[in-house]
Amino acid sequence: MLYIVARSIQGGRRAGFVSALGVQVGGLVHVLAAAVGISALVLSSALLFSAVKYLGAGYLIYMGIKTLLSRDTDPELPTLTPRSLGQTFRQGVLVNVLNPKTALFFLAFLPQFVRPDHGSVAVQTLVLGGFFLLLATISDSMFALLAGSVGQKLRGNRVFARRQKYLTGSVYVALGVGTATVGQH
Repeated sequence: MLYIVARSIQGGRRAGFVSALGVQVGGLVHVLAAAVGISALVLSSALLFSAVKYLGAGYLIYMGIKTLLSRDTDPELPTLTPRSLGQTFRQGVLVNVLNPKTALFFLAFLPQFVRPDHGSVAVQTLVLGGFFLLLATISDSMFALLAGSVGQKLRGNRVFARRQKYLTGSVYVALGVGTATVGQH
């Protein structure tokens, strides 16, 4: 959610919605992985878990440092081109795919509602995960709408516009550090 809020403040509602969709596609990857048992395999292997964890943390920290070091000091609202929206979508996917906390969540949450005596565990996991992602899309879209609206007002403030990249970059770095410090269990 913090990633979506940061993208919405930085790039507006459209960037927020696109990043929310990317995050949910990343969530779908985790649902599919949980349904076929890949998440359990990754979480049971300290090496694989650490690799995913540090890749995700590194990517977030890279995005944060890149934002902090950018020379873009123009306080005007950036124009989002289809290419940059595509990049925003891909970043959202990567942020969630490389987030080990998402895998932990689906592995801990979904099995509580799966009933093996009611059919295929994989199908039940996919259906439950799909419902969760639908609700998360609605929720994240509301955050994008709200943060994008607040960001639009804040971007009119020249002081905020100049400091916006520091806020956004710091959020990415903090998310990366948080990802790096998550435990395996």
